[in-house]
Amino acid sequence: MFSCVKPYEDQNYSALKRACLRRKVLFEDPNFPATDDSLYYQGSPGPTVRWKRPKDICEDPRLFVDGISSHDLHQGQVGNCWFVAACSSLASRESLWQKVIPDWKEQEWDPEKPNAYAGIFHFHFWRFGEWVDVVIDDRLPTVNNQLIYCHSSSRNEFWCALVEKAYAKLAGCYQALDGGNTADALVDFTGGVSEPIDLTEGGFAHDEAKRNQLFERVLKVHSRGGLISASIKAVTAADMEARLACGLVKGHAYAITDVRKVRLGHGLLAFFKSEKLDMIRLRNPWGEREWNGPWSDTSEEWQKVSKSEREKMGVTVQDDGEFWMTFEDMCRYFTDIIKCRLINTSYLSVHKTWEEARLRGAWTRHEDPQKNRSGGCINHKNTFFQNPQYIFDVKKPEDEVLICIQQRPKQSTRRDGKGENLAIGFDIYKVEENRQYRMHSLQHRAASSIYINSRSVFLRTDQPEGRFVIIPTTFEPGHTGEFLLRVFTDVPSNCQELRLDEPPRSCWSSLCGYPQQVTQVHVLGAAGLKDSSTGANSYVIIKCEGDKVRSAVQKGTSTPEYDVKGIFYRKKPGQPITIQIWNHRVLKDEFLGQVQLKADPDDLQALHTLHLRDRNSRQPSDLPGTVAVRVFSSTSLMAV
Repeated sequence: MFSCVKPYEDQNYSALKRACLRRKVLFEDPNFPATDDSLYYQGSPGPTVRWKRPKDICEDPRLFVDGISSHDLHQGQVGNCWFVAACSSLASRESLWQKVIPDWKEQEWDPEKPNAYAGIFHFHFWRFGEWVDVVIDDRLPTVNNQLIYCHSSSRNEFWCALVEKAYAKLAGCYQALDGGNTADALVDFTGGVSEPIDLTEGGFAHDEAKRNQLFERVLKVHSRGGLISASIKAVTAADMEARLACGLVKGHAYAITDVRKVRLGHGLLAFFKSEKLDMIRLRNPWGEREWNGPWSDTSEEWQKVSKSEREKMGVTVQDDGEFWMTFEDMCRYFTDIIKCRLINTSYLSVHKTWEEARLRGAWTRHEDPQKNRSGGCINHKNTFFQNPQYIFDVKKPEDEVLICIQQRPKQSTRRDGKGENLAIGFDIYKVEENRQYRMHSLQHRAASSIYINSRSVFLRTDQPEGRFVIIPTTFEPGHTGEFLLRVFTDVPSNCQELRLDEPPRSCWSSLCGYPQQVTQVHVLGAAGLKDSSTGANSYVIIKCEGDKVRSAVQKGTSTPEYDVKGIFYRKKPGQPITIQIWNHRVLKDEFLGQVQLKADPDDLQALHTLHLRDRNSRQPSDLPGTVAVRVFSSTSLMAV
């Protein structure tokens, strides 16, 4: 995974460090200098900020003091509790922080070899589909010899301040980290996919079944190495960081550092009674101010838990910002959870693995409607289908599909100002089983995301077998930008961009012919099929000029609902389209009947209910059953 880490801004850490050691100088980063431009993208600094190296701030500086833990971190003067919360989550996962802080033993200060120190560090972040290696020098902003941004509870520990500086360099400056998004930082630390959950809108506090289901999902993400954070929405500016009577703080990101079912009772009784409580441990990035309700550090509820269980949970009674609460209380007091799941694509894993399709795209403007790729959302019906389109297949009777679209992060710099996100989202349409060209008219909308001006938008959806088209869009037409589309399915989905509007013309077209009309055939279902005692196990085949589409088998019914569509570009419109129904058998499938359609563009009747007939070409006779078909034909190949 990390063999393909790309140097950020073409700065090679090893080469730069070797050059500094050879010249016996400490590294000074020309791309992120110790100036106000690295602090602010607008406005002017307040108190005089002095950039200092760790050796000038304290004696015996270290990357880590007594290891790394979520207790190390404290928020600084910038409003970046979201970043500190993400770092707290990261610190609780050794396998993850060792990816973000590569070869940390080599980067650690060595008091015995002071000449081996070059004042240079590097960190890995996942950025727009690839891991980047960000190099920084060790000069940190201070006021009165105190670090003004993220710092550790130990004065001589610097890992979090240095990670934050590298992240600020990616963002453009420190001020760009003000009021950011925990979900973005969690993704940048892991390469995972973040799923925001609105606890209020979902009604989890009052719906026990939904809450239990959510807890199992949160527990699964936590147990499989994912990162999670929670917050309470601040509606007004006055609400921001206002402390509630229960001790929680509004507009503030908390890291979830443990999720578990806690056994109540003492001794053997607890073992046999096996009453368990859904519990969650959170941490306030301020390193103080805790929840004071049930199950808070000093509450009497802890008497219900045995001493051994308390020790296993690491329960402490100090105001260190970390506390336990029941999941029910959490759903009652918190408004939002962000789950960052690590998508497991390894075939060697015992856990569920996913197949990932990752495609880069762009919304681009063009005067020619057929070349324009910035059509805006579905509200703009005239231009909506001018957006990029991606096709994918669900190959199981039903599959869980995860879809994430991320726009390229924008830097905030003094030259360009604040990098604002576009409002983005996507719609998913169930289309014909054999579609190969772009959509030009509305079909059944299978799912759609929210539209929001965040860096990424996520959707988890269950879909039946079939072919689907994803249309990622900006909210307004004419907006341009790059995006990354990630689609996760249980089996490979063959996800790819649809680039052509219609079949391409070639030098063979004049010899072999070119389609004269397009026909969409939608077989809805059948009724009164020849029945067995258990009902027919039937399927339908739509045939046209050598192309065919087959439905899934509908088991044990004489009134199946096929809901299958095919699209055909017809060179010989005079030839009818054949729809056959077959009964699936172990040895040999049984023919149940067929119908033939002319599918003429002038036929104004869209829905046809037709009697099944046999295959006698001269005098076909009726067979039991009818089939319901919706047909649309047009001489314009871009009509469907």
